[in-house]
Amino acid sequence: MEHGVLVPPVYSPISSAIHSRHELINQQTTAWAHNFGIGSRELREKLIGQDIGTFAARILPEGNEEVVSLLGDFILWLFGVDDGHCEEGELGTDPKELIPELSRLLRIAQNPEAAMLTGDSLAAGLRDLRRRMDQHATPGQVARWVDALREYFLSVAWEASHRSKGTVPDLNDYTLMRLYDGATSVVMPLLEMGYGYELQPQERDSTAVRAAAEMAYFIITWDNDLFSHHKESRGQQYYLNVLRVLEHHHGLSPAEALDTAVAQRDRVMCLFLRARDHLAASGSPQLRRYLESLSSFIRAAQDWGISSRRYTTPDDPAELPTTFRDTPTDDSAEPLDIPAIAWWWDVVPDEPTPGVPQRGELRVGDQAVGVPHLPRSGRVATAGHRRRSCA
Repeated sequence: MEHGVLVPPVYSPISSAIHSRHELINQQTTAWAHNFGIGSRELREKLIGQDIGTFAARILPEGNEEVVSLLGDFILWLFGVDDGHCEEGELGTDPKELIPELSRLLRIAQNPEAAMLTGDSLAAGLRDLRRRMDQHATPGQVARWVDALREYFLSVAWEASHRSKGTVPDLNDYTLMRLYDGATSVVMPLLEMGYGYELQPQERDSTAVRAAAEMAYFIITWDNDLFSHHKESRGQQYYLNVLRVLEHHHGLSPAEALDTAVAQRDRVMCLFLRARDHLAASGSPQLRRYLESLSSFIRAAQDWGISSRRYTTPDDPAELPTTFRDTPTDDSAEPLDIPAIAWWWDVVPDEPTPGVPQRGELRVGDQAVGVPHLPRSGRVATAGHRRRSCA
């Protein structure tokens, strides 16, 4: 996408919230990064200026303060891996070296007492994170966190293979791997830990609940692709996001790619709202809390994404929105034409669940950004302009 294209306000029917101790939590994350020497000095200074602790405070606005602080430190650690090893480091273009390094870190997450990478700052930080996690998590939550970390490592190795060759994956493959390389799934166990419960397997692992979680991953990562595009495209390194995929494989102009990506995330947001309310109608109190946390995670990423120095890049200002819109650009109930996620629509009723308080109602007055009408074979996973309530 050419520079200077304005990212429009995105549809966000979820209320903003932040932990009352967010300033202290952000200070603690800064101190943690310094104490463990995460990344190079230059990278560390960048990371601590990005209000990552505040991001965590938005994800768990009413959560246990110690867990919120743990989450902030963990997110900063993830950026230390992603920025330091993958996007800006030499390992990011050498999958055969990156995979063993990530495997060593994974082993430390599983068994922090293992005598490996003893002089490595990321390994030391990971040991501390695991120690603190053991204080708040059940064995099952720790095991799921390790499994999610494995998924994340697998996905960044996949991205490194494309970076090494300068290739661009197709939309279906990109969508599938973006669900994991956005490091969203690794946060899920901490959503439970933050409020002191453990979601029962029959709920958490059900097809519909898993679909709702993946919808949240999709919205967060598509939004991130919009907000981060300016920063990524200005750099000298290889970058990969949905806008580049749409331009490369579908011949869209920058403006068309932007409109298409916005329409895709809007349609999934509408589906998420229906899924959330449908599941909450019959779910346990723990499931309802989990669904609320998914919503908070989505909105946290949006609020942080348009305000953090990571994406606003004040030295070379990005044209990011400062507000959100009340209506979607695409509210069709038709599945996106992306095989990896099209099944989501099969597990959610087409209409809102009766009797459930509906959030995100459409309001009169907003104008939708147009999405070109194309034959189904050429829609690039968009739909038409059927206007209906998302809630």
